[in-house]
Amino acid sequence: MLAALDAHLADARPRPLRPVHRPLVELLYFGIKEARACLFAGLFFLAMFCVPRAGLFGIPRYDVLLAVALGIQAWMLAARLETWDEVKAVGLFHAVGFALEVFKTHVGSWSYPDAGYTKLFGVPLFSGFMYAAIGSYIIQAWRLLDLRIRHHPPHPMAAAIAVLIYVNFYTHHYIGDYRWYLAACALGLYARTTVIFRPLDRDRRMPLLLGFVLTGFFIWLAENLGTLMGVWRYPNQLGAWSVVHVSKWSAWSLLVIMTFTIVANLKHVKARVHVPA
Repeated sequence: MLAALDAHLADARPRPLRPVHRPLVELLYFGIKEARACLFAGLFFLAMFCVPRAGLFGIPRYDVLLAVALGIQAWMLAARLETWDEVKAVGLFHAVGFALEVFKTHVGSWSYPDAGYTKLFGVPLFSGFMYAAIGSYIIQAWRLLDLRIRHHPPHPMAAAIAVLIYVNFYTHHYIGDYRWYLAACALGLYARTTVIFRPLDRDRRMPLLLGFVLTGFFIWLAENLGTLMGVWRYPNQLGAWSVVHVSKWSAWSLLVIMTFTIVANLKHVKARVHVPA
């Protein structure tokens, strides 16, 4: 069924739509494609909300979530919803995210209060899949929306700002937070960058920076739901839950830039990235 849905969504043949109907139909298809791109993230976060804190059948919640994440990944690969190259990229996102989780929990930025057999350095192994879900979404959206990037900054410069963004997540505990300086650099680099996408049968455009900010916002919403369910907690949420500080929105938006840079350098999408001479 998903293969048939993907084939239908990828069909770019012209549709004879009335002008009054076209915006609504394109919006509908855009929403369907976005939901399909979020397949891994949606199923994974659904498991986070459904698995009780006590776990299932005597298995701790964190271990159940790891098994669910691996099962979803294996199913998507077997069903050819992802390729091996995409799975390797998702694995890279998992490793990068898990390393960040280990450091952040060590310095007390947040914690995983429950027990689990698959916790390493105090961090459950499933946590890396939260970052992998972002990478999976970008990879799937790139294909389903037929994304093309115009006026992308030179790849070495984009890679440099992505590395600095990641490093700042570590170093700001010791030498100050340079997040807004990095955001200003990213703003300059991507100011002219446009993403071309196809909701239905016609190309549409939007500033790539807007895509980064919107994606970061939805991740921030998901983070609020995750902490509400007690999967992880910030220090100010140990007594009673409160909304995750809005500053995390900017942090997630910067992390999306880093993730996008990795995806944009994959072999199968680099040809669709236009870098001015």
